Amino acid sequence: MTITQEKAMPSTAVLECQGLSAGYGGTVVCRGLDITVRSGEVVALIGANGAGKSTTMLTVAGELAPISGRVSVLGSDKRASLATLAKRGLSYVTEERSVIMGLTTADNLRLAGVSAEAACAVFPELRALLGRPAGLLSGGEQQMLTLARALVRNPKLLLADELSLGLAPQIVARLLDVVRAAADTENLGVLLVEQHVRQVLRVADRVYVMRRGQVMLEGTAAEIGADLDAVQRAYLSSGEQGESG
Repeated sequence: MTITQEKAMPSTAVLECQGLSAGYGGTVVCRGLDITVRSGEVVALIGANGAGKSTTMLTVAGELAPISGRVSVLGSDKRASLATLAKRGLSYVTEERSVIMGLTTADNLRLAGVSAEAACAVFPELRALLGRPAGLLSGGEQQMLTLARALVRNPKLLLADELSLGLAPQIVARLLDVVRAAADTENLGVLLVEQHVRQVLRVADRVYVMRRGQVMLEGTAAEIGADLDAVQRAYLSSGEQGESG
């Protein structure tokens, strides 16, 4: 179901899924997905646990092969590995914070080929933490490190799966504000899977609502937010099992 026709948006699509079905070992988890992300916009993918959100992200990132349908990432329909897509301009922030706990913040950045100065320009909070082992950072600080590392590479498309997992609301707001700023200033296209629905509606342009492996509703963030209580009752209550999100 679509609430309304899409409003005028930047013309360059950095991600297009048409009739996408995806899953594991031939078992379909997601079916018939039509999802578009354009340069400069933040798109939220929301739904209850088990709705198929993470499966969708893994397929877009090249980690899972589509069962059927079309996926175009950064202008190419040809399936490629995550490593290849990263070279073309994809950054993927997974649910697990991908920091090496025994290395310092500075060493984590160095290992990723990211300058500390550039990372601290994104998150000034990291400057005082450069000499601290990543394992001693708070969850929010680890996520700042992870997100800074992803953004400093100047991606064209950012996939972010549950940036806010286990974090305090003020940290969630800080992370999402940085993502919004990157979309606005760097013309970055963003697809966010997010559990803090009200927070993500504050920064998103458009929203896809998934339930049981299908997109059930789509619209602008303002349209979804205007009837959020009904959306939550209909689509976001968790009665689904299996896939982690």
